[in-house]
Amino acid sequence: MKTHQPTRGRLAPSPTGAQHVGNARTYLIAWLSARSKGGRVLLRMEDIDSPRIKPGAAEQAVDDLRWLGLDWDEGPIVQTERLPLYEQALDTLQQQELVYPCTCTRADVERAASAPHQEHEGPVYPGTCAYRRAADADSLGDQAFAWRFRVPDEPITFHDAFRGPMTLNPRDLSGDFVVWKSAGTPAYQLAVVVDDALLGITEVVRGDDLIPSTPRQLLLYRALGYAPPTFAHVPMVVGPDGRRLAKRHGDTRLASLRAAGVKPETLVGLFAWSCGWLERVEPITTQELLPRFRLDTIPPRPFVLETDLLRKIGYR
Repeated sequence: MKTHQPTRGRLAPSPTGAQHVGNARTYLIAWLSARSKGGRVLLRMEDIDSPRIKPGAAEQAVDDLRWLGLDWDEGPIVQTERLPLYEQALDTLQQQELVYPCTCTRADVERAASAPHQEHEGPVYPGTCAYRRAADADSLGDQAFAWRFRVPDEPITFHDAFRGPMTLNPRDLSGDFVVWKSAGTPAYQLAVVVDDALLGITEVVRGDDLIPSTPRQLLLYRALGYAPPTFAHVPMVVGPDGRRLAKRHGDTRLASLRAAGVKPETLVGLFAWSCGWLERVEPITTQELLPRFRLDTIPPRPFVLETDLLRKIGYR
């Protein structure tokens, strides 16, 4: 008899900058999805991208989430405190010859004639160093290298809880991808798989810009012997020009909204209206929103953050 596995969701901000309205909408959906099932929520700080980490950004993210009305049962769990776990995973991949040392720079890959560019994904790796075996790292001396995962040329199919069945071929999206950087730190794809697996995460709700990451992560789950979570990729918040939120769209940082006197219930109400849970923009708390949550009412298109919507919540 199959036993029901309790839901464990997560919020995973990256302290590479301030959290903005687009981040907040996705966090709210992820939180509601787990809490509506009576599940637990973990908070994880994805801080392994050390050159881009901003001082104080992690503490600011915690304040922003609490201001919004989100809570968690475990954490903050900090990735830079978990490096031995990622090293163990890399060792497992090396023993299986599923990774190889790559000395190519990004410029090398971009110059390769057979490296077409994918939007947001960069060039497809042409396999220049794929002839190497894991043990060849010992002969590279002081030469800098990263570890790349050997991607089979096969489609990966998974069921997205929001979008339904999806099939993608990671070889077409990125080719062999980096799991360990030349700087000696784990890449996002490896760290997130190890963390979600070892922390018992059962569902991952995130922005649809990460859809191309999913087949790569599923390959890592399989290689490391982990059971994958369910995935739900929800539409992002974009500016009036249809592009993802950025400085060009003005200041949409949560800290700025707070400083301007915007009430969190008003912002939550805007998100609830955008997801089809309210008929109009009106204040509502995260707890009051719980019984209204439905993943299938969220429009499949991006949410366009027009200036008049910000005025509706008392900002600008």
